[in-house]
Amino acid sequence: MGGTFDPIHYGHLMTASEARWRFGLSGVIFVPNRHPPHKEARDVSAPEDRYLMTFLATVTNPHFTVSRIEIDREGPSYAIDTIRELRRTRPEDALYYITGADALEQILRGEWRETEQLLGLCRFIGASRPGYRLDPEQWSSANSELRPHLRNIHTMEIPGMAISSTDIRARVRDDRPITYLVPEAVEGYIAKHRLYAQSPAPLREGPP
Repeated sequence: MGGTFDPIHYGHLMTASEARWRFGLSGVIFVPNRHPPHKEARDVSAPEDRYLMTFLATVTNPHFTVSRIEIDREGPSYAIDTIRELRRTRPEDALYYITGADALEQILRGEWRETEQLLGLCRFIGASRPGYRLDPEQWSSANSELRPHLRNIHTMEIPGMAISSTDIRARVRDDRPITYLVPEAVEGYIAKHRLYAQSPAPLREGPP
């Protein structure tokens, strides 16, 4: 499960848990990206902060792990590079990429790097999110190069949780509570390091 996780919240964790149960996955690897290609680096928190928050949020679940594969790789964090590396190190595993319905639509429009190759290397699980409707009939409009890979795409519905990282960051800036939106350990980390506050702590690349 890849993402910016800025910050990770209960919506992410519920999606991962539901996917693991629904598709019988042995575990879920959370992969915080270093530099999301669709965002400016200055618009996201330091990679180490996002990695550590993801670790704190998942450490109590024995089926969840966190990978540094993108955090430690220089340059933009493209999913195709990560899946190729995971395929190289886990050649016998069935790999699923868990993402949201909005990201799945981007993939089907060919907006991700090397989309055709990406769809051929792993299966995708598209989770519904508030404001998005998964409509398999629309996939028939995908370009001809992607159609053979549509069998690798699965969908699932998750309980409606109108939680977003964008809203959480805005709440912190406005000094509003984020309790019950993020795990307690993540809330404490945000407060300690003044993430998203009006006067945040200096950015850092290495561990605190």
